[in-house]
Amino acid sequence: MKKKELASEKEVEAYLIENQLMHYRLAYSYVRNQEDALDIIQEASYKAIVHIDSLKSIHQMKPWFCRILINTALDFLRKRKRLLVMDEETMEAFDKGSEDRYEDIDLHQALREMPDQYRSILILRFFEDLKIEEIADILNENISTIKSRLYRSLKMLRLEIKEDQEVIQ
Repeated sequence: MKKKELASEKEVEAYLIENQLMHYRLAYSYVRNQEDALDIIQEASYKAIVHIDSLKSIHQMKPWFCRILINTALDFLRKRKRLLVMDEETMEAFDKGSEDRYEDIDLHQALREMPDQYRSILILRFFEDLKIEEIADILNENISTIKSRLYRSLKMLRLEIKEDQEVIQ
């Protein structure tokens, strides 16, 4: 029987430093703001180090941390959504950061409007170039569930972009 290789705090720290660009891209793909993405990475890194005992094996570090990062980003978005109910003056008092300005692209707009469970799969598959099995690990779902959600999300994306094109013409 193989002995489990538990991760040390130093190994988690090394993993976080080695993969910081991938983690930034993943966080940024959710919040579309540099400062917010960096805050999410910082909070997720803290959570990872504090809860290192929940990491079963050193070989599961990538899906384990990605799950923490995605959940932290989704929590951030939920909190922000609750703040949007406030009036404009109150919002300005809470929002000290500047929003990144980029050309509005149909794909990003369609992704933003997609439910979290579908958006996460598309981001991990096509923006982070992860395999279906890795995505299933990260999201803690069956491979068949990931495949069907990927198919549905692509279908939703196709319909959304097709509708936008019809409006333009």
